[in-house]
Amino acid sequence: MPRTHATLPRLYVELDLSAGTQLTLGKEQSLYLAAVLRKSVGDEVVLFNGRDGAWRCALTSDSKKSVGLELIEQIAGQTPVSDLWYGFAPLKSERLDYVIQKAVEMGVGTIQPVITQRTQVNRLKHERLVANAIEAAEQCEVLSVPVVAPEMTLERLIDGWPAMRTLIVADEGAASSSPVETLSSLRGKPVGVLIGPEGGFSDQERDRLLALPYVVPISLGPRILRADTAAVAALAVIQAIIGDWR
Repeated sequence: MPRTHATLPRLYVELDLSAGTQLTLGKEQSLYLAAVLRKSVGDEVVLFNGRDGAWRCALTSDSKKSVGLELIEQIAGQTPVSDLWYGFAPLKSERLDYVIQKAVEMGVGTIQPVITQRTQVNRLKHERLVANAIEAAEQCEVLSVPVVAPEMTLERLIDGWPAMRTLIVADEGAASSSPVETLSSLRGKPVGVLIGPEGGFSDQERDRLLALPYVVPISLGPRILRADTAAVAALAVIQAIIGDWR
């Protein structure tokens, strides 16, 4: 998106977007624009829906219950949906929010909570995860909001994993050498990355993962990383070597 529009508020909507369309926002987004940001008729915002790119819009009404908008012009075309799959063992409270936000910023296409033997949180509020993903997309100018899948167990994940997609597993026991060579061999192939819980996978889980033909373990360096730090580090390495940062 052109940086000339970076100062405009950005909102995700479900509605179709096209030139000349007039629409009305729901109560929550209307209250945010009219009461929190104090936007009034004539002020501009940016809308996106994950399908039609980003659109510059002008307020046609500023009711706190139902802000009206008219679409003026498309300022960015729709970006391709990312194929990068990201699985992680859920963490507690703010750290859970953090890993969702960073996954969006790092350009993943699917976010999958995975329940392991040492997972700290076993019941999640899916709506909150989705809201965090949308908020992160609004803030970092991402146009394709990742799919946030309902949580599943590691056993179910393994049983249903598509064999043609390589699963990269951050493994403390992997060789301490750089992952560059290992990841470079996967360039152009569909991949996913799986981050375990605090304390790592259990011995049973690790043995089962490493026995699978589609699993590739990588080291994230000689230091022990917190699970949320490991997630950012793994995604950064993957995107830099075989992802869309090249």
